[in-house]
Amino acid sequence: MLTLDALREFGANVEDGLQRCMNNESFYLRLVPMAANDTGFEKLRAAVAACDLDAAFEAAHALKGVLGNLSLTPLYEPVSVLTELLRTRQEADYASMLSDILKKRAELTALCV
Repeated sequence: MLTLDALREFGANVEDGLQRCMNNESFYLRLVPMAANDTGFEKLRAAVAACDLDAAFEAAHALKGVLGNLSLTPLYEPVSVLTELLRTRQEADYASMLSDILKKRAELTALCV
């Protein structure tokens, strides 16, 4: 069961996330699983696999907003780095970065069951 304590252990800035949700704990706890299951992760995976940097940037940028608004720091930070690399089209091992992000997503998803 998803709890604020479990999210804290995950590394989320729960207090900030709650504040963005008007300190409504049940609302925040409803939004977190939605973020963990956001279709943007699949869009990002597909775009990286296809080497479509434009689509990857769009997906990463959208995820960055969702994750940032909920203060899901362990996902927000690497997605932010990925977003900026894609924005500037820097050479990077996007597949490896995505793999790390998806591992963190799996950790979050496990908390949501």
